[in-house]
Amino acid sequence: MRKGSAVAVAAVALTSLGVGPAEATGRGPTPQVAWKTCPAYSDEVLLAIGVPDDRLPAVRAQLDRMECGTVSVPLDHREPGGRRIDVAITRLKALDQAHRLGSLAVNPGGPGGSGYLMGVQIGTLTNDEAARLGDRYDLIGFDPRGVGYSTHVDCAPPHREGEPPTGPITKEAAKADYDLEVAFNKSCGDSDPEFLRQLTTENVARDLDLVRAALHERKLSFLGVSWGTWLGAVYRSEFPASAGRVFLDSVAPPHFRIDEFEDGRAMAAERDSTRLVAWLARFDDTYGLGATPERVRATILAMVRDFDANPRHYTDLPRAVDGEIIAVSAAQPSRAWPLVGQVLKALRESTGPTAPPVFKDVVEGPPQTPPPPGAPEPVNRTMNQAAFCNEDPSRLDFEHAWADFRQRLAANPVTGRSLRFSAGCAGWPLPVQEYRLRRGTGSLVLVGHRHESVSVFEWTAEMKAAVGGRTYTVEDDVHGSVLRVPECSADLVEYFTTGRIDGGCQGVPLPDGPDAPGPTGLTAAGLDLTTG
Repeated sequence: MRKGSAVAVAAVALTSLGVGPAEATGRGPTPQVAWKTCPAYSDEVLLAIGVPDDRLPAVRAQLDRMECGTVSVPLDHREPGGRRIDVAITRLKALDQAHRLGSLAVNPGGPGGSGYLMGVQIGTLTNDEAARLGDRYDLIGFDPRGVGYSTHVDCAPPHREGEPPTGPITKEAAKADYDLEVAFNKSCGDSDPEFLRQLTTENVARDLDLVRAALHERKLSFLGVSWGTWLGAVYRSEFPASAGRVFLDSVAPPHFRIDEFEDGRAMAAERDSTRLVAWLARFDDTYGLGATPERVRATILAMVRDFDANPRHYTDLPRAVDGEIIAVSAAQPSRAWPLVGQVLKALRESTGPTAPPVFKDVVEGPPQTPPPPGAPEPVNRTMNQAAFCNEDPSRLDFEHAWADFRQRLAANPVTGRSLRFSAGCAGWPLPVQEYRLRRGTGSLVLVGHRHESVSVFEWTAEMKAAVGGRTYTVEDDVHGSVLRVPECSADLVEYFTTGRIDGGCQGVPLPDGPDAPGPTGLTAAGLDLTTG
C-alpha cells in the first residue's frame, strides 16, 4: 500500500542516504568502473531466458538504456596487491534524475545466481508498482564473483551411471551416492583451490562495497531475495556505514549448516501440506481424494506406500513411477494446488498401460533445448557448491548423513519422500570459513513468508535477533514473491523511497478453485541448494 507522496520526503531521504562523494573502505587502489559495450541479445536469447513475446519491445527499450562494465577486485581481499578478478555490473540510471535517491544493488539469490539483468527484469517483467523502483534509484545488477560475466570457473557435474533405482533409497545405494558426491567435491575443490576458496559470501560483500565506491556512492541500498538475503545481511554487518536501505525477501537463517538447513525446509514442507489437504478437501467433488483434511491426508499417505510397494510401469514413460512423485506433489506451493489435485486424482485412478495425460505432460514438461548462443548464464553451479561448502561446518560422514536423512523421512511422512539423500559438502577439501553476523542499527526490512518451505518463516525472527531490523510478513507460501504482487511491491517501493513500511501484505492468494491458472510443472522440494 502506498502511504503518501515520496516527493515530500526527498530532501530528508537524500540526507539519510548520504548521497555524495564516496571513499573505498579497503586498502589498495581506488576502484573504478571500466564501462564497455553491453552484450547484444537476439530475440531468440530473450525468449529463451523467459521474456514473453509481447514484452520484447519493453525489454529492448530497457536494454538500450542499460550501461555495462566491470570492476577489478582482489581475489583475496586480505591481499589487495595480489591476483585480481573482474566483477561484471550493469546500471539503469534513475528515470527521475532530479529526485534521485542513489544506487540500489539487486540480487536474485543462489548462491551462484546471476543478477546481471535483474534491473531490466524488475522494470519490465514484474508489475507496474515494482517497476517504480527505477524511478528514483539507479538499479545496479551484478554477477557475483564466480558467476556469468564475472570471473568464474566450472567443475563438470558428477556423472551417475544408469537410472536411479525405483522406490525408497537403500543404505547401499545411498552409500554409493555419498561416495560419488565426495569424489566430486574433492575433485572440484582441488581443481582451482586458489580461486574456489575465495568464493564466499563475505568476499562477495567486499566486492559489492568496491562496486559502491567505484560508482561514487557514499551509501549503497540493497534488495536481495533468498541467498541474496544472506548476502545483504553480511554486507550490512561488514559495512554498516556503507549500507543504505536494505530489503531482504525470503530470509535465510543467520547461521548456516546444510544439515540444519535441510531439516528446516523438510519440516516447513510437511507443515504447509496441511494447507494443501484442507484445500483439496474443499473440492472433493472434483478430485475425489477425501471430503475432510484427515481423509485427504490418509489418501496421500496410502498412495505413497502403494506406489513404493507397487511402482507403476507406464509403457509411454521411460522410468517407473513410485511414491516419490506423490510426495513431490504434496510439497508444492499453493499456486500449483489445482495441478496437484489433477495429478493425484489421475494417478490414483490410473489403470495403465499408458500414463494419465495430465501426469505425462507434467513429467515430460516443455522440450529441453540447449541455450542459444549468446545466452547469459542464469546460475553457476560451481559457485553454488563452493559458496555453500566453504561456509558449511557440517561436512558429515556417511553414517551421520544417512541417520539425518532417515530421521527426516520419519518426521515428515507426507512430503518426506520428496527429499533425496545427499552428501552435501562431505569431502570438500577447502577450509571452513564461517561468518558471524553482527547486530546493526541501519535501515533494514526482513521479509518472512508465513507458509513457505524454501526459506522457513522462523528464520526471519532468528535473523532479526541476530542483526536487528524490522519484520514484514507475507501471508503466502511463495518464495520471494514481493516483486510479483503489486500490493507487496508498492510497500517495497514506499520503503526504498521514504524509509517507511507497514507490517506486511497478503502476497499470492490461494487458488479460488480447481480451474485457477497456475504452473504447468511440479518441482521437487528441497532438492536444490539454489534458492533464488
